[in-house]
Amino acid sequence: MRLVIDTSQVTFTVGREAQPKTDQNGIQRVERSTNVPMWTVQLVAMDGSGAEVIGVTVAAPQAPKVSTGTVVTPVELQAIPWAQNGRNGVAFRAVDIKAVSGSKTSANSAS
Repeated sequence: MRLVIDTSQVTFTVGREAQPKTDQNGIQRVERSTNVPMWTVQLVAMDGSGAEVIGVTVAAPQAPKVSTGTVVTPVELQAIPWAQNGRNGVAFRAVDIKAVSGSKTSANSAS
């Protein structure tokens, strides 16, 4: 089950730039249905109750172009609960991660 998250009350900042999402052998994973490479971006999600660091997966031919410290918007952010071999958690996935207008990256590119 995939649950779409309402992000309207959350601010997201890039904690670490996009990295290839790899399997246990270090090989970059690809989306099964499209064979498009998958990337993970570390985001710091902040709302009125505090902050949490999450890894968000994006399937795209190229890594999302966002820099550390940039305020971003994850497009169509989903939470995907999982359970495997007695372990469980929540994976996060988005269609894209876009810099918010006026954020660090936008200000640097205007110079």
